[in-house]
Amino acid sequence: MPTFLKKCSWIAICLTGLPMPSGALSTLRRPFRSKQTLVVVRSDANAPERAAVDLLLEEEKARTGQSWTLHRGGIASLSGASEDRLLLVIAEVSQVDQLLPVTLRDAWARESPSPAFRTRTEGFTVRTFRDGGRVVLIVAGNDSRGVLYGVGYLLRHMELSEGRTVLAQPLSLTSAPEYPIRSHQIGYRYKNNTYDAWTLPMFEQHIRDLAVFGISGLQVIAPVSDDRATSPLYPAPALETVVGISRLLDKYGLDCELYYPEMRKDYTDPALVEAELKDFESLVKAMPRIDALYVPGGDPGHTAPGPLLNLVERESEVLHRYHPKATIWISAQGFDRSSFEEFYALLKEGQPSWLTGVFFGPQSRDSFETQRAKIPARYRMLFYPDIGHTMHAQFPVPEWDPVFALTEGREPIDPRPVDETKIYRHFAHLHTGFVTYSEGVNDDVNKFLWTRLGWSGHTDPHETLEDYSRYFLGPRIGRDPSTRFADAVFTLEQGWRGPLATNRQIPRTLSLLQQLESEASPKQRNNWRFESALYRATYDALLQQRLLVESQQERSAIAMLSSAAETGSTAAMDAASAALQSPPADSELRGQLEDLANRLFAHARLQLSVSKFGASGVERGANLDHADIPLNDRVWLERRFAEIRRLSGEKQRLEAIAEIVNWEHPANGAIYDDLGMPGKEPHLVRGQGFDADPEMYETAIDGIADRTTEDGWRLSELDYAETLYEYPLEMRYTGLNPHKRYRLRITYAGEDYTLPLKLVANGTLVVHPARLRKSNPETVEFELPSAATLNGTLDLRWDRPDGVGGGGRGRQVAEVWLIPSR
Repeated sequence: MPTFLKKCSWIAICLTGLPMPSGALSTLRRPFRSKQTLVVVRSDANAPERAAVDLLLEEEKARTGQSWTLHRGGIASLSGASEDRLLLVIAEVSQVDQLLPVTLRDAWARESPSPAFRTRTEGFTVRTFRDGGRVVLIVAGNDSRGVLYGVGYLLRHMELSEGRTVLAQPLSLTSAPEYPIRSHQIGYRYKNNTYDAWTLPMFEQHIRDLAVFGISGLQVIAPVSDDRATSPLYPAPALETVVGISRLLDKYGLDCELYYPEMRKDYTDPALVEAELKDFESLVKAMPRIDALYVPGGDPGHTAPGPLLNLVERESEVLHRYHPKATIWISAQGFDRSSFEEFYALLKEGQPSWLTGVFFGPQSRDSFETQRAKIPARYRMLFYPDIGHTMHAQFPVPEWDPVFALTEGREPIDPRPVDETKIYRHFAHLHTGFVTYSEGVNDDVNKFLWTRLGWSGHTDPHETLEDYSRYFLGPRIGRDPSTRFADAVFTLEQGWRGPLATNRQIPRTLSLLQQLESEASPKQRNNWRFESALYRATYDALLQQRLLVESQQERSAIAMLSSAAETGSTAAMDAASAALQSPPADSELRGQLEDLANRLFAHARLQLSVSKFGASGVERGANLDHADIPLNDRVWLERRFAEIRRLSGEKQRLEAIAEIVNWEHPANGAIYDDLGMPGKEPHLVRGQGFDADPEMYETAIDGIADRTTEDGWRLSELDYAETLYEYPLEMRYTGLNPHKRYRLRITYAGEDYTLPLKLVANGTLVVHPARLRKSNPETVEFELPSAATLNGTLDLRWDRPDGVGGGGRGRQVAEVWLIPSR
């Protein structure tokens, strides 16, 4: 029997109530302080359980600087142990009794989980008992994973700080996950914004962090995908790292899932099929653990359903030689209409027994609901949601200010607690679990939100953020509870609501984080999760300050141009140019942003710049490179000035300047919509909206082109509205003068690819047949017949070709004027 003589740590268990004889503890009257914690485990604990206990001991020590004592085997008695000691018993539920002192066995028998609950996979029970004045904590898993999740619950609810552990209340919980698959994707590849620079110890820490919150496993992308074969940031070859991650997941008893795109050109070619099978076997043979195979139909990939199913069937045979229990999943991503119908028919008619189910992910023209209805019920469905992208993506930020899209971009640090919770709950009835699509740690908060929602869909997102803050930063930041960091992370999302220029939450969030930073310990300040939130808040605030300054510069410039008739064209343009060159906004914030980017690369390998940190591209999270992009039309204006100066006559120059001044209202009564700019598109038919339609299949989306203001585009040309697949883009005008004729001016602009668009007015009048954009941007005009507005209304509808697959984008319109004819 241990003597409890070795001093390990100072434990303060804050509970209120009465110290009584042995039994379940609901309250204690005063703080229970312990000078030592003894952790009791089975002497024959299996490898995953030992790993779970090691995780507990090592994570506790990393936070408190102290060590707990580990004892293998049962405790006969607590006699001789003073009342300021804590006993922590960790085991599978069926083996707890043999580890307990006799005096606690009856109490445990009364409080242990029911036989029915014990059958629930991955479940765990935590109970707090007293034996005299002593506190005993029991963590009992229904299985090895249940032990791991029980340990994770304990760590999330302990308040761990230097030399001290605090339990705010007695822990009593019986819990099991709602969904069996709660996983996230890891891409050790050049395209990733973080993971290509990670070592295996860094991956192990990431696995531990996510396991504490309840993941069932992780998905690794095969070394060959739609990417370069290597990355200059790789600390080790891809195969070595993928095999190492598989081994680490096995260590903790977690699932290792293989994401394997089929990238060869033509799988109707027998030679290419055999070559693929050879490569596939070499990989799966090398990996110590594979629990599931995921093969996307597209994004990436390009194989028709028939050859794809034939290939994956043969791959399943190879896989099961080495990993006989592995499940097989396939997706229909990227399919066009005819491929979807072929896919449904093959599953319905063939009923392949080797296939476990279908996963639903980005670039799916048929909705989740449609796929579930058409895929035979024998096949389970999984969710593959994109949690890392904010635009040109599966779940774009609704009505996002285009300045954010232009600068922070598609892959920013993007905590979205409210949106991600809505997305999860909207689709929860359709699937049996999820693997989130991710390209690094920019979406770190979202991973933890999804993990907890997968455990219980009723989880409050702020509760998850509080656990996140307490676990990663400790119970306090200076004098403040760390829940204030949770508040700050939560409000980052609110900074993306509404117009950037008038958003009042942005400076408040930055102020809160700066206050916390001033009070934080060096360890907390250098925590990359704290740095991530501060980077985002700093970026948001810098953009807001710059936008206010640069918008005023442009207004001043336009005012100068408005006086051109009095001052002369050359003097007006000179004055406008001078106004546009005013000093930039807060340079101190810009320096802080740079410093945080350096720290984030040092501490997390997050690559926020191409030139500085080796990011694969600006669109891959490297938004530091866009922090100085002009937020007004300065470049466009300067180019126009150069063109105007070359005109031969003053009259021509003044007319050209007038076009600039009157851009939005070129004639009296003109009606202008800057599509893509929320607040300046009043005639856009919005559709269902994000809450009812989070993938925006039937909702207009505000987007941004693959260019910047530095390319000489106006902001109004860069932003656009679009809809997906067959859903039309629509505008509606009312209150028009029925006695006037109107002409329509349209700027077609957007991403660099284009599709033929057809424009119809009032359902029958073809304004123009299907046509391709001839330049980017392109401005065109059309006279409308008087009958089009005879009733004082006008409906416009843009359509694209039916049946197209891929991402469904391409129906993009940037500006629309309805101009009364003279």
